[in-house]
Order: sequence, then C-alpha cells, then structure tokens
Amino acid sequence: MELLALFWSFVQIGLFSIGGGYAAMPLIQSQAVDIHHWLTMTQFADIMTISEMTPGPIAINSATFVGMQVAGILGSVVATVGCVLPSCIIVLTLAWAYYRFRGLSLIQGMLAGLRPAVIAMIASAGFSLIILSVYGQRTLPADLLQVHIIPALIFVIALAVLRIKKPDPIAVMASCGLAGVILLSIF
Repeated sequence: MELLALFWSFVQIGLFSIGGGYAAMPLIQSQAVDIHHWLTMTQFADIMTISEMTPGPIAINSATFVGMQVAGILGSVVATVGCVLPSCIIVLTLAWAYYRFRGLSLIQGMLAGLRPAVIAMIASAGFSLIILSVYGQRTLPADLLQVHIIPALIFVIALAVLRIKKPDPIAVMASCGLAGVILLSIF
C-alpha cells in the first residue's frame, strides 16, 4: 500500500511540476512532508540539497531519494517511475500537438500564461528553504529577530558573491558547505 501511495504521489508531482525541478520542490514538500509525513522538513531540506548537488534532474533525484527513505530500493524505482511517467506521456503528446498546431495563437497564449506560475512556484520553494535555513523552522516565527546568525551570514555572503563576482555556483555551494561545517562546529 505504501508503494502505491508513493507511486501516486510522484505521478501527481510529475504531472503538475511544470517548469522543472525547482517548480517541483513545493509539490514534493507537500506530498512527502505535509500529507504523508514520510520526511521531516529538515530531512526534506537535506534531500533537496543532495538532489541539487548530484548529477541529473532535481525532481527525479528527489523522487529517488524520497523513495529510498520510504521503501528502500523498490521505493526508489517506484517513485522515480511515477515522477517520470507523466512527463513522458505529456511530452510525446505535446510534441505531436505542437508540431501539428504550432501556428495557432491559442498555443502561444497558453505557453505565455504558464510562465508566471512557474516563477511563483520556484520563488515559493526558494523562500521555504531560506526560512528553514535562517530560522531553523518551516514558517516565519513571531519574532523575526530570532535568526540563526551563521546560516544567515553564509546566505547573505553567498548571495552577494554570486550576484557581484558571478563565480561557478558549484564552488560557492562547496564553500558554503565547508563554511557551515567549520563555523557551526566552532560556535
């Protein structure tokens, strides 16, 4: 029964995560943390971090890791297939339809209408991870000054470095991880 729930959850995620892996993050969080309680928010943040660092699509990596957490190797396979199956069906159908009807303004309008929703989903996922990192909890606390200083400083410095210097993001991620390990073990 757990495998069926896992498969159905990731079919839904695969079906509605228009815009890629970052757009899937709030959906994965909803299914894995809120609805089924397979993961805590901290475990979810860890899985998102690992999924982003490992090669491959973030949503598929996340499905594999969540599936492993829930039901071992079989769970990984079930979750990954569930995540990929809707995309395969949709892409094949859309490729056929787009090739046949690509000149219609209705198709162009539909694609233009999806862009703001994708941006909102990505912003929501990023905002959730920032709050978890800076406040150590899932929602904004009543007292916004109860910030975890070290993660907040690492975030601000990494954001500034990325915006000003434009270095390799992997180097910034590795540096932030190393800084977090060192600073949080000292303080």
